[in-house]
Amino acid sequence: MLSFAGTFVFVATSAPAADVGPAFYGDPPDEHHAWAVHDRNRPLPKPVTPGTFSTPDQPGKPPADAVVLFDGTDLSAWVTGRGQPAKWIVKDGYMQVNGGEIRTRREFGDCQVHVEWAAPAEVKGGGQGRGNSGVFLPGGLEIQVLDSYDNPTYADGGAGAYYGIHPPLVNALRPPGEYQVYDIVFRRPVYRDGQVLDWGYVTVFVNGVLVQDHTPLEGSGGHMGRTRPGPFPEKGSLRLQDHGHPIRFRNIWCRELPPRTSQGGTDGYLTPEAAMAKRREIAASIRADADTLKDPANPVPELLRRMESLVYESDPATLAAVDRLNAQYLQQIRTLPPAKLAQKQGELKHLRDVFRYLARWKILPATYGPRTDIDQIIRDQGWDKRKKG
Repeated sequence: MLSFAGTFVFVATSAPAADVGPAFYGDPPDEHHAWAVHDRNRPLPKPVTPGTFSTPDQPGKPPADAVVLFDGTDLSAWVTGRGQPAKWIVKDGYMQVNGGEIRTRREFGDCQVHVEWAAPAEVKGGGQGRGNSGVFLPGGLEIQVLDSYDNPTYADGGAGAYYGIHPPLVNALRPPGEYQVYDIVFRRPVYRDGQVLDWGYVTVFVNGVLVQDHTPLEGSGGHMGRTRPGPFPEKGSLRLQDHGHPIRFRNIWCRELPPRTSQGGTDGYLTPEAAMAKRREIAASIRADADTLKDPANPVPELLRRMESLVYESDPATLAAVDRLNAQYLQQIRTLPPAKLAQKQGELKHLRDVFRYLARWKILPATYGPRTDIDQIIRDQGWDKRKKG
């Protein structure tokens, strides 16, 4: 037993850990949300050991759950456009453009991509003819690589541009010869029955500066021709462009992100169909846990879990079980001598609060019999009166 936000909370032994939060607390699930607010049944984020930041002289370390695509030693994660072993130069912890575009062997859907690149310190050429390459994401859209430091070119073709579609918000490049750091979040478009649910978007940081802010996808983009929004493949390779310039790359990694589905969302705002399907799944899990709590001598833990499952799904069998367990509990309470009954004060008050919660959200009726009985017991004992002084 513990006090939470001024409310007595009874914790069933097999329920989620007490420090995750109590049941019957925040707003319950609704048409678009499978979880209650502050839901203790909601899975906690898995821990991931973060990486370290890069410096101009030293690449950082990727986070623990990243797929490492280039660590400075070999090109085993890369092939040519025709699937042959990549032939780019590998030296001193970097790989350098040489002999055609390369792509990852592994394919990705929604993802977070980290790429570090450097244009030659010796400046040659101008505009698109200076330090040009590109990072191509699944579906073919290009985040432009270009030595844009003091090098004007068309706005939707500079470093950090969604090439041919959307210029970067700012030019955040360091001088040529220094490594530039791209951090990219890619979310592919989501369609259902030919209709768009989510246009998809790309977010890009260049050297820690936001340059693409949740930019909606308008197709793959490209040179001179305007592309149109449309479905992307579920997965695709990451590609690095050979534009004839000796660009160097280091410290490339990718984190796969939970996909959004045709139902919309991942674990937040859902379509009514997806929210209800998830709520049924959660309710079934809670009912399974309640099955492990059966104890004729103490029906309260099982009762609380079964009532908790009703928050997610109203199930006739569960309602019948709740009626039975309440009747069993009240029968036990009514046979207790005064001293023993006094020990149940906190438990009875908690059940009263649970019934109030369930009635407030119309999960159980306000006139539910066991609620009325427990309210009467509390009044008869004078436990509803505030102490003076």
